[in-house]
Amino acid sequence: MLTDIGTEELGHLEMVGAIVHQLTRNLKDSQIQDSAFAPYFVDHTAGVYPTAASGFPWSAASIAVKGDPIADLTEDLAAEQKARVTYDNILRLSDDPDVNNVIKFLREREVVHFQRFGEAMQLLREKLNQKNVYYMNPAFDM
Repeated sequence: MLTDIGTEELGHLEMVGAIVHQLTRNLKDSQIQDSAFAPYFVDHTAGVYPTAASGFPWSAASIAVKGDPIADLTEDLAAEQKARVTYDNILRLSDDPDVNNVIKFLREREVVHFQRFGEAMQLLREKLNQKNVYYMNPAFDM
């Protein structure tokens, strides 16, 4: 299951990258010079370089994993909500129907992922009092 989630998340990145490529591939010099895109262009031309809107580059450090199921599921839930909010914000700014259709699809996937992680959290809570499925591992925490 974990590899399926990772594969789908990379698919999201691929779709967003394809949108960025389609929107920037035919830019004219004047459009680049007279826009906020100019600093990005200087560093990356029109290549897709994963960054936040602030320009902060993506790194694996943004994946917070503790090895504790409650901590990790809580992080997963938060990540899905953050992605959904990002898609909501893109939809507020975009008037391109082709972009919006893809973003709406990706947003729906974030909602479904949030629901599935929520279900996993509920199942975990139901099993918290069973042997070795605690918020800590009794094998080495006691």
